Amino acid sequence: MLAKRIIPCLDVKDGRVVKGINFINLKDAGDPVETASTYSKEGADELVYLDITASVEKRSAMLEIVAKTAEKVFIPLTVGGGIRNLEDIRLLLKSGADKVSINTAAIENPNLIKESAEEFGSQCIVVAIDAKKMISQLNTRKLTHPQTRTSSWEVYTYGGRKPTGVDAVEWAKQAEKLGAGEILLTSMDKDGTKDGYDLQLTRAISEAVNIPVIASGGAGNLAHLEEALTKGKADAVLAASIFHYGEFSIQDAKKYLRDKGIIVRI
Repeated sequence: MLAKRIIPCLDVKDGRVVKGINFINLKDAGDPVETASTYSKEGADELVYLDITASVEKRSAMLEIVAKTAEKVFIPLTVGGGIRNLEDIRLLLKSGADKVSINTAAIENPNLIKESAEEFGSQCIVVAIDAKKMISQLNTRKLTHPQTRTSSWEVYTYGGRKPTGVDAVEWAKQAEKLGAGEILLTSMDKDGTKDGYDLQLTRAISEAVNIPVIASGGAGNLAHLEEALTKGKADAVLAASIFHYGEFSIQDAKKYLRDKGIIVRI
């Protein structure tokens, strides 16, 4: 059985690490290169940079951060935010990223997943899914319980600002077929709340695909990490707040999970 991964997430805005709640109310959390280096030394399995205000003007700044990080950090680094085409991917990989995370561009042009997987290899291509829960009422006389609720999740793009009408589970399946090597799944409802991951969403996606799923959004304590990996069936957990502000270290997390019988790299 493959070891489960602990992945700190660094949201980057204007060259600084920030953290918010439900994608808003951002607070400064440090220098990205220094923070990434610290996490690497602590034993993080991988790192994720998300350029949350990416634009053409700021792309060069992010490339510089990636290059500086690659000089100091020797664990896999995934970078996402503002990636629109193969050239954007090429520049990030050339700067030192090991993987790229695409969201908006993949929804708007699904063929980008296929093209990038063929060009750079599926192992480099992570499809990020920002999903928000939708609850529909089923009212029909044929049902034993007329108010039975069914859950589904809608994909959002542009940093969680634009609803797409796309079902998250179906999109994950399509992304896998197109060549994605991994899914980075963020619950918009849980992001930054520290109330725990959306286990129902995580499990639904994990059971729908055969590629690794990284659970993101909502980690508030170490038990939440365990739940995402067991009940949610995720292959890895992404967390920010609990690590950025010193509540727990990477080793705290790994020792806790190991004691719970989960295979991790210590």
